Amino acid sequence: MDNELRLEQERLNRVIETITDQIGKLENEAGQRRKEVIHIRKHFWDDVKVNTDTFDDYLETIIGLRQQAQALSVSQLTHKHSFNRLSILRRMHETPYFGRIDFIDEGASTAENIYIGLSSLTDPSGENFLIYDWRAPISSIYYDYPPGPAEYVTPGGVVRGSLEQKWQYIIRGGAIESLFDTSLTIGDEILQHVLGKSTDKHLHSIVATIQQEQNRIIRHDRGRLLIVHGAAGSGKTSAALQRIAYLLYKYRDRLKADQIILFSPNAMFNSYVSTVLPELGEENMQQVTFQEYLVHRLSGEFQIEDPYDQLEFVLTAEHDPSYQIRSASIGFKTTTRFFDAIKTYRQSLELSGMIFKGIKFRGKLLISAQEMSERFYNCDTSLRFHNRIEKLTEWLIKRIDETEKLEMTKEWVQEEIELLSNEDYQKVYAHMQKQRGFTKDMINYEQERRLLGRMIVRKKLKPLRKWVRALRFIDFTGIYKQLFADSVQIEGKAPEDWEDICLLTMKMLNEGKLFYEDATPFLLLKELIQGFQTNISIKHVLVDEAQDYSPFQFEFLKRLFPSARMTVLGDFNQAIFAHASEMVDFHTLNDLYGPDETDTINLTRSYRSTKPIVEFTRKLVPGSKGITPFERDGEKPMLTQLSNRIELHRSIAAKVADLRKQKYNTIAIICKSAKESAAAFEALSSVEEIKLVKSGSKEYEQGVVVIPAYLAKGIEFDAVIIYDASVQVYGNESLRRLFYTACTRAMHYLYLFSVGNPSQFLVNASEEGVIQTEIN
Repeated sequence: MDNELRLEQERLNRVIETITDQIGKLENEAGQRRKEVIHIRKHFWDDVKVNTDTFDDYLETIIGLRQQAQALSVSQLTHKHSFNRLSILRRMHETPYFGRIDFIDEGASTAENIYIGLSSLTDPSGENFLIYDWRAPISSIYYDYPPGPAEYVTPGGVVRGSLEQKWQYIIRGGAIESLFDTSLTIGDEILQHVLGKSTDKHLHSIVATIQQEQNRIIRHDRGRLLIVHGAAGSGKTSAALQRIAYLLYKYRDRLKADQIILFSPNAMFNSYVSTVLPELGEENMQQVTFQEYLVHRLSGEFQIEDPYDQLEFVLTAEHDPSYQIRSASIGFKTTTRFFDAIKTYRQSLELSGMIFKGIKFRGKLLISAQEMSERFYNCDTSLRFHNRIEKLTEWLIKRIDETEKLEMTKEWVQEEIELLSNEDYQKVYAHMQKQRGFTKDMINYEQERRLLGRMIVRKKLKPLRKWVRALRFIDFTGIYKQLFADSVQIEGKAPEDWEDICLLTMKMLNEGKLFYEDATPFLLLKELIQGFQTNISIKHVLVDEAQDYSPFQFEFLKRLFPSARMTVLGDFNQAIFAHASEMVDFHTLNDLYGPDETDTINLTRSYRSTKPIVEFTRKLVPGSKGITPFERDGEKPMLTQLSNRIELHRSIAAKVADLRKQKYNTIAIICKSAKESAAAFEALSSVEEIKLVKSGSKEYEQGVVVIPAYLAKGIEFDAVIIYDASVQVYGNESLRRLFYTACTRAMHYLYLFSVGNPSQFLVNASEEGVIQTEIN
């Protein structure tokens, strides 16, 4: 083994020398390209002769501008490629590769040593691969097969052969620290090494530790929809991000990062995962929360409730008089039944029910809502709904044109002409010279007054024309309200509390506010009326924490991105939102594209937490017995029962101090709600550098944080402290999954405190001895 290690180290030294040489060359090249870009930008107009005297001169100017722009674009692109490659090589300089397979092609007599790393690397001749990219077809063998028969898929077909041996490396600072010969996909030694480390404020790539089931997700390449149902800590988010890197590598000739969009749980999560793709040498995809999309589309019309405000109401407002009605409203408006009701309602508008806004000019009514309605419903009903709206729009524009002619000679226009400045006069003459070829000498007094009058009226009517073309004359709010004013619209589909739901909804709408559960239905109705604003440029959509989305929202996303394939990630044991009961499992998603276009991959092994923590959290929710912990030892979770909050805060502060002494980077004090978090933060203010995480937080920071459980989703911490696991706080059965979510954030240590009797969720864990208990 010592001789084997010596030979491997010698090879590693040669590879590092090659990387060092390539870094030197690329630094020079990147520097040159940067100077070129700066030079072209600085002297862009020096080499372009701008002349518009004749058509030929104008054409020559356009060609010159285009050539300069192309030269700048080529230099910028080359510089960008050089910079990105340089970044990858610098990372590879520290750890050139992490694995090796010895593979014999079918029909060959000797094995080829295939070294696998972050990116491909060839020798100076460019003919021989020193390292293969982890996404290369042959690299899949490393993740998928033990020694024995193996195969991989290339664009030219399936290549079969035999995997003789598989090696795994831990390389630090140019030296091989460890070398493992293993028959497993990824040896436990490396996973133990990686998982046992302290976490930081970003998620990192997992290319060196990808497991076989995760590799299935990464390289999955069929159908429209991939559903990944994974236990907490199973690596589903990491695998999905590596999947994006794989797709960008495989389809680099026709798929770009800006054609991929990730719908993430919150802005803080965006920060948390922002480094994964750059680590792999790829640009970040578009990242957005569903709330941000709704605000982008509707903020000009309503004040939209945040989903976390909705959840905060559900968690803390049990004594509010409207609590039951609001819960029923959320439960119904997030279903596919309501989605179908909206579609049926829109179809009914073809016969009656469209509501319009009258058009006014200078305080006087030009066209009444009644006129619009009569025009809409009296036109050719054989036309499609959207064509009828187009016809109505054209008619309104024509009426505005007629108004322009009538207003030009009116007294108010003549008064405004008298108030025009010399600058305004010059603008009119310049415009007439450009458009009609007139000169000042050719325009008499009457023509001048007419031209000036037209300019004034047209300028006044311009916003009105824009308003009409944007279909602002349709009263979308009134049409949505009508849905709740006429119970017939939901006949046979409405819940028992429908009348009360209608009153509550109307109250919010009248205040210019929109419940979160109304935002997507309102936008859907608006889109169905004016024509769906689909995005065909997006080719792939990722939805993380999918259990927090309603069936209604998935139906909407399908229609919003008609050209996209979709990867959906979730864990139903973490379904904490109010509508989660509608989506018991992912079976409802099979209807999105049909079973032939849908694949489901289940991840049952949990890697985040130590084995004792996983054994504890498995007892918290039903149906979690199938979760398999990774064999990483640690302490059992500790439950401490206290008699009052003074003792609680003293004990938590002491525990934080102890964890800090052990040099842990991330310590989370997790509370049930934002309300409880604010109270805990104030009570623990003496803890040094403690931070409060709110729903608007943009970046996850290291250190000690107080955070609501629903904001901690998707993030992991070295140690988790459950602020108050008492029956008073977690006594309602509906909070079981929220409690489970909070506990599964812990990587190394989990401490639970309870003021008074602990929650009933802990009974099974206590009886089966998977949690330590103490009473202070």
